[in-house]
Amino acid sequence: PSAPAALPAEPAENEALLSLPAVLDLTAAGALHAALLNHRGTPLALDAGEVKRLGGQCLQLLLSADRTWAADGVPIRLQGASEAFDRDLGFMGLSRDDLFQRTAA
Repeated sequence: PSAPAALPAEPAENEALLSLPAVLDLTAAGALHAALLNHRGTPLALDAGEVKRLGGQCLQLLLSADRTWAADGVPIRLQGASEAFDRDLGFMGLSRDDLFQRTAA
């Protein structure tokens, strides 16, 4: 089976980069929400390379961000996901391909 089409590794024009913290749990959810709101309307790359733990609350925020950016017609993508990020996504029944897999229109 062929892999889903990946978003380009090169940054989009005017793309912001948001490095996700190592621990994305309930205590990190407020700061993540604020950071996402701060970048709304801007093409965004989320760097998950340093994530050591992903909790359900922050996953909900990431899923919501995908839908929000899609509704706004603005690209959002995930880059550099750590093994722990992928592992925790798997614990919640998802894979990296389930997040931000659409291409920009």
